[in-house]
Amino acid sequence: MNEETIYQYLKKKGASRRDFLKLCGTLVGAMGLFRSPLEGSDLLDPTIFESNTIQKIAHALENKPRVPVIWLEFQDCAGCSEALTRSQSPSLIDLVLNTISVEYHETLTAAAGFQAEANKEAIMQAYHGQYVLVVEGSIPTAGNGAYCTVGGRSALELLTEAAEGAAAIIATGNCAAFGGLPKANPNPTGAKGVWEIITDKPVVNIPGCPAIPEVFTGTLAHFVVFGSLPNLDDLNRPMTFYGKTIHDRCLRRPFYEEGKFALSFDDQGAKEGWCLYKLGCKGPTTYNACASIKWDAGLSFPVQSGHPCLGCSQPDFWDGGGFYQSQSAPLNSPEITAVGAAVGAGVAVGAAMAAGSAAQKKKVEAEEKRSES
Repeated sequence: MNEETIYQYLKKKGASRRDFLKLCGTLVGAMGLFRSPLEGSDLLDPTIFESNTIQKIAHALENKPRVPVIWLEFQDCAGCSEALTRSQSPSLIDLVLNTISVEYHETLTAAAGFQAEANKEAIMQAYHGQYVLVVEGSIPTAGNGAYCTVGGRSALELLTEAAEGAAAIIATGNCAAFGGLPKANPNPTGAKGVWEIITDKPVVNIPGCPAIPEVFTGTLAHFVVFGSLPNLDDLNRPMTFYGKTIHDRCLRRPFYEEGKFALSFDDQGAKEGWCLYKLGCKGPTTYNACASIKWDAGLSFPVQSGHPCLGCSQPDFWDGGGFYQSQSAPLNSPEITAVGAAVGAGVAVGAAMAAGSAAQKKKVEAEEKRSES
């Protein structure tokens, strides 16, 4: 690999200065830096939100070489890799060819077998302390690692080896972040998330089943540009994308506030787009950007399409109760208790007012009849 900068690489490929600045603007959007500092200023690093953000990113890419990436897959379905190929902001082509260099990926790499493994070893040595390690899938720890091996070596061994020389680690998807489906009870393989195993390196979790591709690319772009991971929450998720619940920005939330819930998937409420909370929607307790970024270039997301949120960006979501169990009362969480209490109070006040209004109406009608008689 050469040490030319990202800008030099782009110029060699025929990109104009305009094309380069357009890419920088795309990266700004991907990192969520276009949002107003007044809207959730707690989610963004104030030192990077300035009017000349694009110029700062351009300067960084003019002086930074492309970042080598090693992508490992363990107990997974490759869904996160597939989702990434559908990323729109920035597209996979722009991200891979212009700002990073995926040196090893079992699904996407053209080489295979000994050739691919040899290249991975060479990259880990040549760029020790500089490459980004991406992990997809959970890591089995039971049975001496026998449940997942690559080239005769266990997932645990491969992860530990690659993590040692990584500048940062991105665990993409719920499996890599929190163990995902493989970790569901009774967890026969002893599946774990990356951050449960690697504790001496910066690890960022991009949970979801699969992870939203723009969330992954935006997080990776942040590291490429600033050389550091974005602000993280207590579960090591980027605050920019996981700082609010799906419920916070859900287009069905007004119906929640009004106490209007679909009670089956084919009742009148469902047809009119009412809240799916009582059909088991976990949106009020699930932190992710589904309702704002959505999927397929912003086309839709599960709740908009009529399906309750399953909470797939939360730990142990598979064991967190039935997916379609009716929620007869607000969930026991600070966020929803407050909203639920407000809704309940509103409904109670409304009912009291309605009852009072009806009583007053009857009283007036009775007085009118007496006066007529």
